[in-house]
Amino acid sequence: MEDSKNIESGVPEATQPQTAGQDDVAAEDITADESAVVAPVNMRWCVLRVASNKEEQVRDALERKVKIEGLEPVIGRILVPMEKRPAPRGKAGKKKVVNRKMYPGYVFIEMVLEEDGSIEEHSWFTIKETTGVGDFIGSGGKPSPMSPADVDKMLMQVEKAKEGTSVTVEFEKGDMVKVKEGAFENFEGIVDEVLPEKGLVRVVVTIFGRATPVELEYWQVEKT
Repeated sequence: MEDSKNIESGVPEATQPQTAGQDDVAAEDITADESAVVAPVNMRWCVLRVASNKEEQVRDALERKVKIEGLEPVIGRILVPMEKRPAPRGKAGKKKVVNRKMYPGYVFIEMVLEEDGSIEEHSWFTIKETTGVGDFIGSGGKPSPMSPADVDKMLMQVEKAKEGTSVTVEFEKGDMVKVKEGAFENFEGIVDEVLPEKGLVRVVVTIFGRATPVELEYWQVEKT
C-alpha cells in the first residue's frame, strides 16, 4: 500500500481599518503565511503490471519521463522492490548473495488520484506510452490503491534490501494460505515447510482430489 485529503484554506477578515501602507504590509504577511502553510499532496501507492524482466527498465524510463514532463507534484516514488537471496549455485564453503525482484512483473508507483479514483489524463498517457507497461491492478479502468498495511510491508522490504538484510519469510508450518500468482493461482492449501534460505514455502494443495506438495516463492502466496 490514506484517503485523499481536501485542503481548506481561508484568510481571516480584517477587524480594523488600515491605511494604504498597512495594506501593503498585510498583503506581504498573508502571502508569506500561505506559502508556509501549504501541505504536501497526499499520494497513494498503486501497482502497475509490466512485461517480465522489464521492471527496472520501466522504472528508469518513468523516472526520466516524470522529470521531463514536470509531473513530480502528481507522481512520486517509483519502486521495484528487491531482496537479498542466496545464489542457487555457489562455490563450496562460500555464500553468494544476489539481488532478486520480490514481485516479478510489477512496478510500484506513488501517485495522486482524481476524486473518482482515476488517474489524471496527462499522467496516465505518460505511463501508458512507456514501453513494457501493461495495466494497473484495479477495476473499471481505475487502479486499486494499496492498503496502508501492504504499503508499510513493501517499504520495509525495500529498506531491508538497502541495508543488505535478507527479507524474512512470514509464514509458519500449518498456516492456511491462498496462491495469488502462478500456475496454481487461487488454489488454497496448508504450509508444510518454510525454506527461508531459498525464499520458498512448500504448500500442500489439492490437485485432482489428491494432496500435492508444491514449492512456491513466498510472494506468490498470502495467508487466508
